[in-house]
Formats: sequence, C-alpha cells, structure tokens
Amino acid sequence: MEPIILAYLGVALMVVLTGVGSSYGVTIAGNATIGALKKSPGSLGSCIALTALPSSQGLYGFVGYFLLSPFLEPEITMFQAASILGAGLTVGLVGLFSAIRQAQVCANGIAAIGSGHNVFGGTLVLAVFPELYAILSLLVLILITSLL
Repeated sequence: MEPIILAYLGVALMVVLTGVGSSYGVTIAGNATIGALKKSPGSLGSCIALTALPSSQGLYGFVGYFLLSPFLEPEITMFQAASILGAGLTVGLVGLFSAIRQAQVCANGIAAIGSGHNVFGGTLVLAVFPELYAILSLLVLILITSLL
C-alpha cells in the first residue's frame, strides 16, 4: 500500500468517526430535549446548550484534518503515514465514544431540567469530563505532528 493512501485513511477515519459520534450524540441529547420541552417549555435555552455540547468532538476531527494536511504529500514516508493513521484513529475513536457518553450525561440532565430540577450547572460540569478525553486525543495528535 502506498504511504499516502494510509495517511488519507487515517484522516478519513478521524473526520468520519468524530462526525458520527457528534451527530449521534446531538441526536441523543436532542431527543431528551424534546421530551423535556413537553413538560417544561420554558427550559429551551438550557436544553439547547446541553444538546449542542456533543457537537464539539466533530470539530476536533475537522481541526485534526487541518493539522495533518501539510503532511499529506505524495513523498510522505511510511513512518509518517503510519503516525497519521494512528493519530487519526485515536482522535476518531475517542471522539466517537466521548461524544456519545457526553450526550448521555447531557440527556440525563435535560430530563431532570424538564422535571423542574435546577441541575443545569452541575450537568454542564459533569458533561465536560467525557470531552476532556477528546481534547487529550487532539493534543496527542498535535504532539505527533511535532515529531513528523
């Protein structure tokens, strides 16, 4: 296999997996928002903010593409291509799972808000924890690019 194909595979996996995770996560939280709004129509602002949180992982995949794009040249070495594949797979998988798990935290908070509980701040803080790992995976990608 040509090294450039391997590198593009890594970038594609990164963008696709983070995008799928974000779209799946936003759907989980969005469904909870619809249920909460049936009970508490005035909670739209808090619910929308929590619904949007899982979308950030998709953005990390997009940022990762821009960080890796300078290395996507026909002369890329097999070492560089394997590094890009590994980094892309790491960011992609961590983004996929962290977006889904973050959405589940958000959905629970949204359901509680719909029931009249004042848990927006607590939910926001707890929802940041799964995202931390997506951020760490992006930092690993940045460190890997400094070695290429």
